[in-house]
Amino acid sequence: MPDDERFHTIPKTGIHALLDFDIVSATPERVELRLNVGPSVHQPFGILHGGVSALLAETAASFGGQLAVGEGRTVVGVELNANHLRSMREGALTAVAVPVRTGRRLHVWNIELTDQEGRMICVSRCTLAVIEATEE
Repeated sequence: MPDDERFHTIPKTGIHALLDFDIVSATPERVELRLNVGPSVHQPFGILHGGVSALLAETAASFGGQLAVGEGRTVVGVELNANHLRSMREGALTAVAVPVRTGRRLHVWNIELTDQEGRMICVSRCTLAVIEATEE
């Protein structure tokens, strides 16, 4: 399936503006995000903050889930786990999310976060609830 252009044009506001990640690709079957790791995303001891890894993982899964559900519906995170396997101080962090299952009411996504050398930094699983979209 071709890359979905909707997410390349979304305005980066709120937490997404603070992270300043790049959308490498986005389809209902695979989402890839990239974040440059440096002092702006460090915890007090000079390494990547685990919360940033978790946020990037849930964002990748949510983008994929949103593409999978189509018009009139949206997804919201209901559970996220993250196993931090290795620390990281600087470089490119890549998050790749792929669905385990995309059902009518629940989605489950696996997300792997790797450094620029392909080493696993974090592995995560995110469960998304599918709900009706509301107009605001």
